Amino acid sequence: MLDFWPECGYCHLRPDARGWLVPTQAWWVHWLDRPELALVAESCRAETALHHALRADPVRPVPTVEWAAIRDDDARENYRLFLALRDGLLGAGTLEAFYCGLFTQGAITLPPLFIDLIAQAILRHLLDQGADAFEARAAESLFRPQRISLESGRVLAGDRATLDRLSDAGGFGALGRLLAEAKVPLRTAQLQVLTTDNAVDYWHDGGRHRFLLDLTHQVAKELAPGVSVPLTLARSGMAALARVLERWVAHLLGVAVKITPLARIADERWRWHLGLDAQASAILDDLYRGVDVQADRLERLLGLFRLDFERASEMRADLAGAPVYLGLAMDRDQGLRLKPQNLLLNLPLAQRC
Repeated sequence: MLDFWPECGYCHLRPDARGWLVPTQAWWVHWLDRPELALVAESCRAETALHHALRADPVRPVPTVEWAAIRDDDARENYRLFLALRDGLLGAGTLEAFYCGLFTQGAITLPPLFIDLIAQAILRHLLDQGADAFEARAAESLFRPQRISLESGRVLAGDRATLDRLSDAGGFGALGRLLAEAKVPLRTAQLQVLTTDNAVDYWHDGGRHRFLLDLTHQVAKELAPGVSVPLTLARSGMAALARVLERWVAHLLGVAVKITPLARIADERWRWHLGLDAQASAILDDLYRGVDVQADRLERLLGLFRLDFERASEMRADLAGAPVYLGLAMDRDQGLRLKPQNLLLNLPLAQRC
């Protein structure tokens, strides 16, 4: 398989006996090459000296006085945060142990970008064998914010940073207009909806994130005038996301689960749920409590899933055998920001790993 998502430096990581990822010195050097840490013409002597010293020995102790001497405020803060990440990860031993522990230790002081890069590297590992392009594109939503467009009954997710860049550079405007105007073909706009026909191109896309993921799970198929039935799409982005989340839970929690997209929750014995993002969490909480949810909020709910533990003994005893319902929702601005850590923190496990 090609080294897709090269920005996460996966090729410089080494799996341990458990299959969790151990950082190498080459991986830390890869971090030093990132724009946040790379030297520029304006770098002062203190920054230059620290950068060269870390490239020669990425895990060397760095006294506060070394990074505090950097003159540029932003560069100094970037090195402080990088060293905090490095020392925390070296203490944890693996990316997975660091990531899981990050959300159970109180306030998080690392920037979201650093946390997303750790998640990306873990997901890259999970996709290294047997994943298809739809799963890889769905996995991007776990570490890159998305922008949603509702077009002719379809739900399309596009990479927010890429869409913003195209809008600023090319004057294309909103994603909805891009897709609605026949005079602006997707190829011209540098965007394509991921399909079986162009899936092979995904692996060669580098860091451009130009593929839109169709999250539509079901469409209405008309059998006769006024008679239609729901038809589940074979290449549903929701189904691909479900498979990625199954791998995520199995790898980080050691628990086998089956996640299935749903059209609705029809369960009088609804016992447990969690949102995959802040919006879905709030909506599901209200629905569970019987609070009247306004139509405009319900319309933001993009998808529902049913999660079943393959071994009921791995659930809390009082919930053994009960399904867990998951939700996915966009915000008022049609943004989607998944929080994959919710699956690690909020599943009703018999015991924590």
